[in-house]
Amino acid sequence: MSTSQDVRAGSSFDPARGYRCSPSVALRPEPFGALVYHFGTRRLSFLKTPQLVTVVSGLAEHPDVHSALDAADVDPAQRPAYLRALAGLADNGTIEPRSAEERT
Repeated sequence: MSTSQDVRAGSSFDPARGYRCSPSVALRPEPFGALVYHFGTRRLSFLKTPQLVTVVSGLAEHPDVHSALDAADVDPAQRPAYLRALAGLADNGTIEPRSAEERT
């Protein structure tokens, strides 16, 4: 399994933690994946595959990122790319760690 050090240098993203979509974010499904709009930063970004949309949308339902990747059937060979993408989404505020209350 990858660790946060394997994911992205300087990122605080930890795939062993639980995450969720930020409440300040709206996902709009598209044939290619989804448009992501952050109301706080007014930033528009893209999720480039439907499978990544499934992972991001399902994060809150799983105890950690690895479980969300398992549930979305992400191929083991693609996991490093997904972890890098999720680290970027965490760094820009699209996803955020769940609170202790949300994890129970």
